Amino acid sequence: MNSEPLQPDRPVDEVCAELRCRMVEQQLLRRDITDERVLQAMRTVPRHEFIPDTPLERAHADHPISIGQGQTISQPYIVALTTQLIRPEPHFRVLDVGTGSGYQAAVLGELVAEVLSLEIVPELAKSARSRLVELGYSHVQVRNADAWRGWPEAAAAPFDAIVAAAAPETVPPRLIEQLRPGGRLVMPVGRERQTLVVVEKLTDGTTRTRDVCPVSFVPMTGGRDRRNP
Repeated sequence: MNSEPLQPDRPVDEVCAELRCRMVEQQLLRRDITDERVLQAMRTVPRHEFIPDTPLERAHADHPISIGQGQTISQPYIVALTTQLIRPEPHFRVLDVGTGSGYQAAVLGELVAEVLSLEIVPELAKSARSRLVELGYSHVQVRNADAWRGWPEAAAAPFDAIVAAAAPETVPPRLIEQLRPGGRLVMPVGRERQTLVVVEKLTDGTTRTRDVCPVSFVPMTGGRDRRNP
């Protein structure tokens, strides 16, 4: 895929489809994203729709972008890596922590049966919910709630996988509780120095954690009374 400037007089959808293909070619395939279903989801989801006030070339660039309210949309590589690490299957029910603009939820929505997404900022939750409905992701639910405590209705758990786009200092215990045995949780952890980790819940309820790579995410807010998680 070449990197020649795109012609400004072409239809936006056509331009963005080419930008997404270029994004996958240059940012994902040249790294370690190998899951073809994940790659196709990244080619499909219209990233520009989730950051509408951003120039199209920049919307597909290899860096996070502010979406207001002190939050960001993650760079495409991190979204793809997080998604690949949960090893998504079509029957999965996934909990998405930190909806933001809804982009990660939409990528997951291309791959799994159901996505439940939590966003603590009311304005972001409202706009993401509307955007996802408009784009046809009827199997993605967005809730304005404190992700530290997991999905509010316990009956929705356990989840086959959990992903997060905000960094707590430690993994919230409630999220581990809501992960099914055999499931995977992928999230950034840490304050000054953050690491993307994979937490696997074993069949006996214990967990196994491995570090993946250094990352930089906005901090997870909420859960102020953590003596009673």
